[in-house]
Amino acid sequence: MHDFVEFVIKKLVDKPDGVQLAQEEKETNKVVFQLRVEKEDVGKVIGKKGRTANAVRILLSAIAAREGKRAILEIIDQE
Repeated sequence: MHDFVEFVIKKLVDKPDGVQLAQEEKETNKVVFQLRVEKEDVGKVIGKKGRTANAVRILLSAIAAREGKRAILEIIDQE
């Protein structure tokens, strides 16, 4: 799952070196991904009305469901 999210996000942004993705196991079947990107790339990751971020979350949920887990993607705003 981690590799998938990282691959997709790096293809979306202008500065792929600025992508930081942390994975944290919350419960036995829950995984939280914390995504940080460069300030200029936040809009590209979120998309219009959040459509891009929502699409990535849907794909991530489908991959997690295959493994019997629940995945959450948090986009952390860097200031």
